[in-house]
Amino acid sequence: MIKIIFCDMDGTLLTSENKLPDGFDEVIAELKRRNVIFAPASGRQYFALLESFPQYENDFIFLADNGTLTMRHGKEMFSQPMKNEIALEMLHEADKIENIMRVYCGKKNAYIQDFQDVPENRAQLRKYYTHTGTVKNWEDIDDVPIKIAFFDGTHRAKENIFDKLVKFNGEVQVLLSSDEWVDIMMPHVDKGSAVRKVQQLLNIKPDECAAFGDYLNDLEMLKSVEYSFAMANAYPELKKFAKFETLSNDEGGVLVAIKKFINDGLI
Repeated sequence: MIKIIFCDMDGTLLTSENKLPDGFDEVIAELKRRNVIFAPASGRQYFALLESFPQYENDFIFLADNGTLTMRHGKEMFSQPMKNEIALEMLHEADKIENIMRVYCGKKNAYIQDFQDVPENRAQLRKYYTHTGTVKNWEDIDDVPIKIAFFDGTHRAKENIFDKLVKFNGEVQVLLSSDEWVDIMMPHVDKGSAVRKVQQLLNIKPDECAAFGDYLNDLEMLKSVEYSFAMANAYPELKKFAKFETLSNDEGGVLVAIKKFINDGLI
């Protein structure tokens, strides 16, 4: 029986219009009645996730910032922070790359440098980070880094950012999160490691878990559960590793699969 469902947000649960699918609250109510935990797992900041689910703060487990910070009942369940000196090193390395936004993701806030605080960057940042701040120098930040993120508005994050920073894999983990975003965490830290930690803390087995994703930052999460689903709109490489496929995010594929779990007696 499935006891917990891990679910990516953008391109997976949310529609292309950044909305929850129709019927979401009804399905969640049924999961709650059956004692099944729903766990959003996203590159988004915890506070941004909470803004999407304000009424579920005490019901969901939130795997935020690609699994680097996991929250439950409004409190930190566990975190997987970066070493500050490594975070600063990667930020300064990215200074060499033109026309990208650089984000220091801390437990308290997400920070950009003041010269990058322009409307187009602010609008993009607001989608994923609701608690933000600006600094002149990265060294001025008084926070715990959990992730570094880079944004390329030309949708060429792989060529412009990932391919230039992938040489640092090993010292850090360089992850292509979409065609716009590249995330950097410590090695072996990702949604999958967060899923396995949740499983350990709650004494839940992989065959009691399902997961849904659409992009490469969901790969390790899918590998950590028995019921792994790629969306119909998922990155082709991800589909190779998922055991199942469901309808696209715009067709409510996550809810379709959950309702099938219920009908098949898996929940």
